[in-house]
Amino acid sequence: MSEHPGPDLEPRRPDLPAREPVLLAAFEGWNDAGGAASQALEHLHDTWGAEQVDELDPEEYHDFQVNRPVIAVGPDGSREITWPTTAVAVTTTPRTSRTVVLVHGIEPSMRWRRYCGEILDIAQGLGVKTVVTVGALLADVPHTRPIPVNATSEDVAVREMLGLEPNTYEGPTGIVGVLQHEAAARGLRALSLWAAVPHYVAHPPSPKATLAILHRVEQLLGEPVAMGELPEDALAWQSGVDELAGEDAEIGEYVRQLEEAKDTAELPEASGEAIAQEFERYLRRRDKGTGG
Repeated sequence: MSEHPGPDLEPRRPDLPAREPVLLAAFEGWNDAGGAASQALEHLHDTWGAEQVDELDPEEYHDFQVNRPVIAVGPDGSREITWPTTAVAVTTTPRTSRTVVLVHGIEPSMRWRRYCGEILDIAQGLGVKTVVTVGALLADVPHTRPIPVNATSEDVAVREMLGLEPNTYEGPTGIVGVLQHEAAARGLRALSLWAAVPHYVAHPPSPKATLAILHRVEQLLGEPVAMGELPEDALAWQSGVDELAGEDAEIGEYVRQLEEAKDTAELPEASGEAIAQEFERYLRRRDKGTGG
């Protein structure tokens, strides 16, 4: 697991223009395997002391039989109802003084285009030029290896600027995909970060995936993030899954297969260039052997 840079280390050059306002958005539900993405946003909100500046009316976007309000006793002893709203908060990063807008909510049940339009109207009013959607998906990856975080964009200019891969996914999409698409349609820079969560440990929390997302956000913004107890939580999570795999022979064997597949794919000799070079050497040896 990679270590977080200490306070005396300078942050690396940001992928995005320095100090330009950026929106980071994550949504609980279908786009949030293991709760990794929403927990990353919550961590940034707490660590950077973000202040809520707006919220979307849940009456417009949620089916309360799907996402029910919660009733509880408040600090003053009275009973309060908390609705499944989408909150917009703003913070200024401590090292680079960049404005970051944090959007966190539950994937809406209806009116997705209006929902995205309202978020983007607020964002543009705050000077946002770049929209980064954050998600997590279940994947065939082993918990014992670094969690992959893939960055993609539909925008050719963004891909060239940041060295990203095109998004080749085709199929059903969530609010993360719709928000990224709508942001690009407005001429904003738009990209997505996706963490791959081992599907055999799908239940939240997933601190190792949350940590991986935050490290990628650090790289993107050129801003160190104080990780607090997350590294220890990630190690404890991995140890717990190790114990599970050790007690269940079928899961243990499956994890070993995933490890082998992952390690083989990352071997230098597995790269296309290495394979081409080996084939050229084979042809030269064959030609020399036949007098060609």
